[in-house]
Amino acid sequence: MRAWIALTGLFFALFFALVLTLLLPPKTLVFAAGPESGAYAKVAKDYARILARDGITVEIVHTDGSAENADLITEGAVDVALMQAGLPLNADVAEAIGAVFFEPMLFLAPNPNSVPNNAVLWRDLRIASGLPGSGTAVAFRDFQQAIGLDPTLNTHVPLSYADAISALEAGDIDLGVFVTTVDAPYLARAYTSEKIAFVDLSYVETISRHLEYADVVTIPSGAISLSPVRPFRAQSALALQGRLVIRPDLHPALINRLTMAAKELHAARDIITNRDFFPNVEGAGMAVNNVARNLIQNGPSAWHNLLPYWMAAQVNRALLLILPILLLVVPLLRSVPALYAYFRGWQVWQHYPQIRQIEEEVNSETDWQALERFAANLDEIDDKIAQLKLPPAYRQIAFDARLHIELIDKRIKELQARLKDTTSGANGPSAT
Repeated sequence: MRAWIALTGLFFALFFALVLTLLLPPKTLVFAAGPESGAYAKVAKDYARILARDGITVEIVHTDGSAENADLITEGAVDVALMQAGLPLNADVAEAIGAVFFEPMLFLAPNPNSVPNNAVLWRDLRIASGLPGSGTAVAFRDFQQAIGLDPTLNTHVPLSYADAISALEAGDIDLGVFVTTVDAPYLARAYTSEKIAFVDLSYVETISRHLEYADVVTIPSGAISLSPVRPFRAQSALALQGRLVIRPDLHPALINRLTMAAKELHAARDIITNRDFFPNVEGAGMAVNNVARNLIQNGPSAWHNLLPYWMAAQVNRALLLILPILLLVVPLLRSVPALYAYFRGWQVWQHYPQIRQIEEEVNSETDWQALERFAANLDEIDDKIAQLKLPPAYRQIAFDARLHIELIDKRIKELQARLKDTTSGANGPSAT
C-alpha cells in the first residue's frame, strides 16, 4: 500500500512540475513598430515601459509600417506588431489582441488649399501616399478603389511622413496622405504651420461604406490646435482601427501582459475616442486570441492580485487542463484500495474452485483411497494459503478459507471412519 501512495505522490509531483515549467514565459518579446520617429514607435516604447515592470524585455524592430509588420508576423520574425486595419492575415499565422486606437486618414495640402474636397475630382496632383511597405500606401490604394479614382490620373510620390510635410511646406507636392494617430509626433509641425491646410473631405460617410474596414470619427473644432484654431470647424474623417497583432503560438502569460498593457494605455478618453472604447475585439477585423478576448470582455481573474503574473495569467487555463485529468485520475485513485483488496482476496479465492470441487465429490465418494487423495489435496491447498504473507487486514479471508478446508477435512475423516466401521461389520460375521 505504501508503494501505491509513493507512486501516486511521485505522479502528482512530476505533473505539477511540468505544469509550472509550461507556465513560465520567455523573458524577451520582439515588437515590430513603425519608423523610428513615428507614432507606432512611440506606442511600442510605452508597451516596453509597462512590460519592464514584470521583467520582460521588449526588443523594438523599426519598420516602414504596417505592411512590413504584417510580413514580419507572417514569417514569424517578430512576436507582436502594431498594424492598421485593412491588411488581411490568416488565423494560422497571426491573431489580434484587439483594436487599440483610431488612426484617422488625414489629407493635407499647401496653403492656400486648391485641392477639391470631392476626392473623385482629383486630377494631375502630386500625391505623397506613403512609402512602399507602409500601411498608408495600402490604405490609399484601397481608398482610390473604393471611390472609383483611377490611380493613373495622379502622380504618386513615395515619401516618409516627415519628408511629406517638408514637401508640402515647399510646395513640391499637392497632397499628403497621413494614416496615423492624431497625436503623432511628425504632425505637430503640420498643425502649426501656416503653409499647410487640411482638406475637408466630402462624402465621408458614403466612402466609409465602400471602404469596409474604415470608420467615421468626428474631429472637434480646435481639436488639433486652439491657436490657431485647427480645424476651424468640426470635421468628419475616415479612421482605421490600429490593431495589436501577435503570433498564435505566443506564450499565454505574454498575451496576458500585452492585453493588460493595452487596457492601461488605450482605455483613456482622447480627442476622438470615449473612455473604455479601446481595446476592443469588434474592430480587430481578424481572429482574436481567446485569452485576450476574455481579459478585454471580463477583466482579469480573481487570481490576478494573488499570484505572480505568469501563474495568474494561466490559472484558468491550467484548471481547464487539470480538471479533466482529475475527473479521470480521482476515480482511479479511489479504485486503488478496492483493486488492492481484490488482489489480496484473489490470492486466497483462486483456490476455491478446487476446494468446492473436492467438497462436492467428497459426499458421493465411497472409496477409501479417493478420500485419502482428497485429504492430501486439501492439505496442499492449506499449506499454500498458510504461506501467503497477507497484511493483518486481509488475514480473515485466509482464516475463513482454512476453516472451510478444516470442515471438509473433518467430513472426510467422518466418511473414512464410517467406511472403516462398515468394513469391520462386514468382516465380523464372515469370520464367525
